[in-house]
Amino acid sequence: MKTDLTAHITRHLPDFSKGQRRIAAYILEHYDEAAYMTASCLGKTVGVSESTVVRFAAELGFDGYPQLQKAVQELVRSKLTSVQRVEVTRARMRDEEVLDKVMTYDMANIRQTLEELPAETFDEAVQALVKARRVYVFGAGSCRALASFSAYYLKLLLPNICLISTSSETEILEEMFHISEEDALIVLSFPRYSSKSVKTAHFAHTRGAKVIAITDSLLSPLAPLSTSLLLAHSDMATIVDSLVAPMSIINALLVAISLKRMDENRDTLNELETLWEAYHVYQPSSEQHG
Repeated sequence: MKTDLTAHITRHLPDFSKGQRRIAAYILEHYDEAAYMTASCLGKTVGVSESTVVRFAAELGFDGYPQLQKAVQELVRSKLTSVQRVEVTRARMRDEEVLDKVMTYDMANIRQTLEELPAETFDEAVQALVKARRVYVFGAGSCRALASFSAYYLKLLLPNICLISTSSETEILEEMFHISEEDALIVLSFPRYSSKSVKTAHFAHTRGAKVIAITDSLLSPLAPLSTSLLLAHSDMATIVDSLVAPMSIINALLVAISLKRMDENRDTLNELETLWEAYHVYQPSSEQHG
């Protein structure tokens, strides 16, 4: 997988045949369209054979066209503007297909995440969170909702949780001022990656804290800053991000932590139930259907 596909293609231009240069030019100028074309379709579009497209992928160092296509799709997710995302959506699905297509993509994202996420990496993240003196949680943009969800349940399971909810870079650093190697940070970011998330992870990394990064790719700017890299597929390229796979990872982390701290949390949860009942936090079940 190439860290900068456009630069990689540009560097190889002098080595390409005439037909391969046409493929390269099309990908560089229309990567949002090329990302979801088959090798045959891409070949027809630029006027070359399917085998020329396959050789083009091999010339770039990919094992085959599917690997090149995946790299182009990652480029799409990281660079498309909101307007371009809407245009890609229109090209990929009709109005009557939206429900079926979106849920199919979501299910595929969860399935691929499960197949590719190493169990030992997940277990390493769980251990880091359970052992941490304090756990910080941060997510910007659409990931803010995931961060809030994570912190809500972590506060029921672990003794010291800090949800960084501010969007001010100065206040983020102030809230994390005391972070150290005894602590851990959960940070979430998906294309287009938030610069605040990257800076938050970088600060935690420089302080020696465990950085549990939930993101989509080895090319993510969070990857080199992470102690535990939990990759979740988010392929959608629509106006909204597909966050079902990262949400599923978060659910799994919460369940694993609850099992590891079952004895420690039993008294806390029983006391919370008593408080909730005393202060009528939840509607009594007998009145819910009245």
